[in-house]
Amino acid sequence: MRAGGERGHGATGRHAASARAAACLALLAGLLLPAFPAAAAEAPLAIHYLERRIERPSPLNNEDPIPDDEGAAGAELGLADSNATGRFLGLSFALTRTLVEPGADLAEAFGKLGAPRFVVVNAPAEDVLALADLPAAKDTVFLNVGAPDTRLRDRDCRARLLHVLPSRAMLTDALMQFLVFKRWGRILLVSGTEPADALYAEALKASARKFGARIVGEARFDVHGADIRDSALREFALVTRSPDHDVVAVADEAGAFGTNLVYNTAAPRPVVGTQGLSPAAWGRAVEAWAAVQLQGRFRKLAGRAMRPIDYAGWLAVHAIGTAAAKLKSLDPAAIQTLMLSPRFEVGGFKGRSLSFRPWNGQLRQPLFLLWPGAVVAAAPVEGFLHKRTELDTLGLDEPESACRAFGGRAG
Repeated sequence: MRAGGERGHGATGRHAASARAAACLALLAGLLLPAFPAAAAEAPLAIHYLERRIERPSPLNNEDPIPDDEGAAGAELGLADSNATGRFLGLSFALTRTLVEPGADLAEAFGKLGAPRFVVVNAPAEDVLALADLPAAKDTVFLNVGAPDTRLRDRDCRARLLHVLPSRAMLTDALMQFLVFKRWGRILLVSGTEPADALYAEALKASARKFGARIVGEARFDVHGADIRDSALREFALVTRSPDHDVVAVADEAGAFGTNLVYNTAAPRPVVGTQGLSPAAWGRAVEAWAAVQLQGRFRKLAGRAMRPIDYAGWLAVHAIGTAAAKLKSLDPAAIQTLMLSPRFEVGGFKGRSLSFRPWNGQLRQPLFLLWPGAVVAAAPVEGFLHKRTELDTLGLDEPESACRAFGGRAG
């Protein structure tokens, strides 16, 4: 008992000595260092992610369904990255996610956001236009990450509507540059029956005219009423009989049959378009320019590979954070002004700075030609030049766009 008591007494003495030493150091620090009032923490900049849920058919070929958090997971990573950078500048950001079910009132959901200044919107084109036209949205900048419709960058553009997702015209221009570079200029076009398939097919035709390729034949394929997993060998041999062609281009945005077209064409030809060799803003195989770091962070966050709409969601939030960091300010009006100005640039792990086109709000960016597991090429492809930037060879160039909402043509 005595020995234990002595040890306890010694420990108490050491604690007391430590406490006296700490008190002396605190007193000395108070004498030597001037006192400053604690700075009030600035409220985080509010960013909203607004998504319209879309009913999608079950995928064929045992493919993974589109993730429920597609787009939203990218925005979450953009928030984390923006806060990591902003911490050094005393800036912080908050993200609110709102999901609107099919048939529900999108305008009502927007009204509950309380006059938001920045909304990342993942919704079909009609919803995007309806939101942009709301009187309550007159001070809102929308960043479109879900609608590839070229018309939103053309006659149906809106002021303060920026497009982070590439348009269909950008995607098909990237593909056509590659085909022309390879001298594969004779194209057989096979389209599905959905409205989106028709839009992709029209974009392919426009890109072929733009770059001097030729559609030598067209066919439509209706997947309804047949199990192509059993009959693809016969069905597609009939559909793809055509005059001489170099490639078969497929327009099947929902993935109803395009995957089965590969290796089932009448002639041994590559399949390109929505399936086969596909143009995209992002994909699992993208690793250059430190993209592997972004891929790894996203996989850690979401537990899956980053998809193109995830990349757009990340880039939208990242762009807002970049503008705030450049200004060293969370003033929403100043951030909006910078983002809408021609001098704004943002990094996107693509080897060059990205910027919004001042005539229609589309983000300029390189695109990739992807085959599962590999990046085959990047566009703009070598040899396709432009007086301003080669990035403007993808999608609607200034003379091609009927957009006037951004105050006329750029200089």
